Amino acid sequence: MTVTDMLRAHPQAVADTDAVARCIDECLRCTFTCTSCADADLDEPDVQELVVCIRRCLDCADVCHATANVLARRTAFDPQLGRAVVEACLRACRLCAEECERHAAHHEHCRLCAEECRRCEQACADLLGSIA
Repeated sequence: MTVTDMLRAHPQAVADTDAVARCIDECLRCTFTCTSCADADLDEPDVQELVVCIRRCLDCADVCHATANVLARRTAFDPQLGRAVVEACLRACRLCAEECERHAAHHEHCRLCAEECRRCEQACADLLGSIA
């Protein structure tokens, strides 16, 4: 079963099922990746230099998780709320990616996190055009 399968099974039609499913998938991956990166940052010897990175990762994880949940709920979907959470997710991913990129040369988990944040950012940007 995939996100696409579940969206298609829902009685409430989704205008662009593939874009919504991709955004949800990327948000859930980003939630995991950012949470894991923040945890790895906490275990680094230079943890004091990673405080902003940890904060950005945790904020991004929370926003991505909320975005996936809001997008998954189709009954009485409010396009204005949908747009607002997707825009917030896009912003959180951008901030997190920028911060993780600063540490990517020294921390592999930051490099991986930045890459995932950029994928999620793109999925959110692609979906914005579909939300009325």
